[in-house]
Amino acid sequence: MRSFSLVQPPSLKDLISFLARGNGQIALLAGGTDLYSLLKDEIVKPEVIVDLSPLKELAGLKQEKDFLRIGALTTISDLASFPIIQKNFPGLKQAAQSIGSPQLRNVGTVGGNLCQRPRCWYFRDPLFLCRKKGGARCFAVQGRNKYHAIFGGGICNIVHPSDLAPALISLEARVRIASREGEKEMPLSDFFSPPSISLRQENKLQPGEVLTEIIVPHPSPRLKSTYLKFTERGSFDFAVVSVAAAAEVQGRSLLKPHFVLGGVAPVPWRLTSFEKMIEGQRIEEEKVAAAALQALKESKPMSENAYKIDLAAVLLTRATMSLISR
Repeated sequence: MRSFSLVQPPSLKDLISFLARGNGQIALLAGGTDLYSLLKDEIVKPEVIVDLSPLKELAGLKQEKDFLRIGALTTISDLASFPIIQKNFPGLKQAAQSIGSPQLRNVGTVGGNLCQRPRCWYFRDPLFLCRKKGGARCFAVQGRNKYHAIFGGGICNIVHPSDLAPALISLEARVRIASREGEKEMPLSDFFSPPSISLRQENKLQPGEVLTEIIVPHPSPRLKSTYLKFTERGSFDFAVVSVAAAAEVQGRSLLKPHFVLGGVAPVPWRLTSFEKMIEGQRIEEEKVAAAALQALKESKPMSENAYKIDLAAVLLTRATMSLISR
């Protein structure tokens, strides 16, 4: 690990002022569950690390009339334990509880989970100069690609590792970003950047900007949500495939469905073709399973990961049936 300077701004205003001055290569430290491993392997080599832990103003939940505001420094364990999350956002609670171990959930943050770097073994291995690190090729194309993308790949075949992102996108969440120029908001679905747009980073945060909060609309009384995740290990594992689902339930029909896949693409992948096939239809398991397989024909698996199609189809079917049984 290379040496670096450590800065601890006492407030968000001080943080933004420091970032605006442009003090060399900067890394932001929240829970550190991802950054520490990147530092050890010298995948990132910051000159300055900015410790965000003093910024208590960026932690916790705030209820407003139409929205729930989640501070970016809220720990994942706190997110899962808030009564309003447990009552109104079961899919988000399930996603939070599926992350890592209790120890990691106690220190990992919501913002950190959204902004974590990909787990691709070629990207993480210091010996491989892959395209994402400035090299000329994606080694997964002709190499070991069991865990890589079946959607949205090509130039780079990473998958986005966040569990919270699919769940929050299914709930139509937005993010707020602060900088010297002020604050701005955007849909969380627009926050992530595929390799075709931004090869070197996975989101739209620019130098001098910081993610401050996530804004989730209060659900309608008929909105139901769920999160399902397949992993190779029983716990402490990233999703091979996951599905976040949210929809208004009317009898055995779903209105305004949102189905977002994780573990299959460089960004959380909303499967709009599946949504269109089932919206307003009477939900029957066989028809849902057929619609899932039809929608997944859009995928482009590589030599070792076509199995993800069947996994995704099963999870989509189970998530859909779960919504109407709640």
